[in-house]
Amino acid sequence: MVPNRIPKQSQLNVLRATKLSKFRWLVQGFSTRWGGSSRAYGNDALNLGFTEDDSKVAVDRNRAAFLRELGADGNSRATGKTPRQGKAKLWPLVSLRQIHSDIIHYVDAPPKAQLAGDGLMTATPGLFLGIQTADCLPIVLVDPKPRAVGVFHAGWRGTIKRIVEKGVGEMHRRFGSRPRDLRAAIGPGIHGCCYHVGAEVREKFEAQFSYAARLFHEVEERDPVRDKYPMLFLTARPPGHSVLPKNIFLDLVEANRQQLLAAGVLTKHIEASPLCTNCRPDLLFSYRAEKGRTGRMMAVVGIRK
Repeated sequence: MVPNRIPKQSQLNVLRATKLSKFRWLVQGFSTRWGGSSRAYGNDALNLGFTEDDSKVAVDRNRAAFLRELGADGNSRATGKTPRQGKAKLWPLVSLRQIHSDIIHYVDAPPKAQLAGDGLMTATPGLFLGIQTADCLPIVLVDPKPRAVGVFHAGWRGTIKRIVEKGVGEMHRRFGSRPRDLRAAIGPGIHGCCYHVGAEVREKFEAQFSYAARLFHEVEERDPVRDKYPMLFLTARPPGHSVLPKNIFLDLVEANRQQLLAAGVLTKHIEASPLCTNCRPDLLFSYRAEKGRTGRMMAVVGIRK
C-alpha cells in the first residue's frame, strides 16, 4: 500500500492498495489525517466524519477535497488529466451509520435515507462507497470480472460476526463472484502490537475460530519500581514474588486475513497495509492513541463509467 513516506502536514495524500491500482476502471483509496480544513484535531486535519467536535461545513469541504483527489470528477491525478476545480460534478458518496454489525447493503443509487450497517456493495459505475475508521479495519473487496466492489468496517465485534467472510458470500450471491477471483485490500488500522483487549474478547474468538490461539499474544506488565527494587515485592508464597498480570493483544489484521482465506480468497490476492493507527497518530487518526477525541478516516471505492 503506497505511499509509505510521511506526507507534509498540510498535504492531502491518498493511500492506495498497490495490487488494486492495476485496474484502470477502479477508483480506490484510504485517507490520512492531513490536508483538510478541520481545526478540531490539529490544523489542516482531514476529518471525514461528522463528529461532535468538528463542523459540518469543514467535513463537507474535506470530503469533497478527498473525493476529488481520488478522481471522483474524472479530472484528478488519478486519471492523469488536469483538474478543473468546480466544473466537474462529484460522484455521490454512500456511507453508513456504522454499528459494529455484520449488516451489508447492496446499493445501485444513493439511498433516500441513512443506512445502518457495516458493509456496502455495488456494481454501479459513478458511485462511491465509503467506510469510516479510526482504529478498526477498512477492507475493500474487488471482483474484476463483473466489475463489482465492496467495502467493510471490521472492528473486533464485526470480526467476531465474520463480516468480511459474509461479504465474500454476499458478493457471490449478488454478482456471482468466485472467491478465487476476488482481490482484497486491508487498510490502515490498529495492529497486534497495540490492540490491547480483555480476556472476554479472547474467549469470544476462541468460541468462534479454531485458529484463535494464533491471533493473540500476551505481554507481562512491567513496573519500573518493581524492576529497580524487587525485594520490596517479596511474598510468602512461591515463587517468592507476586505475579504481575499479563496484557492480551489481538492481531485484527490476521483475524480478517484468515476469514478471507477461509472464504476462498487466494493468499496472493490479499494485501494489508503495514500502518498501525495507534503507532502513527502523526499520520492517521487513532481513537485509542488520542483517548477518544479524534477524527475519522475513510476508505472509498468506486467504478469508473
